[in-house]
Amino acid sequence: MTEFKSPVPMPALDAQAPEPYREFYGMPMFPKCPTADLDASRAFWMEGLGFIDLFTVPGEVTHLRRWAFQDVLLVPGAPPAELSPMSVYVTCVLGQIEEYRERCERLVPGCTEGPREMSWNSVELTVATPERTRVVLTAARPIDPRSDLAATMREQGFQLPEA
Repeated sequence: MTEFKSPVPMPALDAQAPEPYREFYGMPMFPKCPTADLDASRAFWMEGLGFIDLFTVPGEVTHLRRWAFQDVLLVPGAPPAELSPMSVYVTCVLGQIEEYRERCERLVPGCTEGPREMSWNSVELTVATPERTRVVLTAARPIDPRSDLAATMREQGFQLPEA
């Protein structure tokens, strides 16, 4: 095992989200999203999706973050003409899905799709941001030990509690 501790809480119906992470680190991966309106995009990501402004260089870049390793850079530029076919997945907890749907819809009516329960044991909400980035908020559900998914996982060697 590794000593690394993920910022993502274990799946639970009452899982609590960590606070935004404000320290600096070498980012292992991040999307860079071009936008024609840095202020509008920044406001949507912060008010709708719960990101913080880690820092801004006016007119050049806004570095947003939620939890550790959930970074996005907004930069001036021409956004795609249509919603990106690629998705940026952002982990959240189950209790946040509806809250974020309501917040995003209040800011830009019609910008969300879902939430949907997925066969891989998560609940997902798709959000179209003002610069046409497809953001999928995904929250893991606890695995029901009596479910077909649990049986399949046991068959594949995962250690899960018996039903």
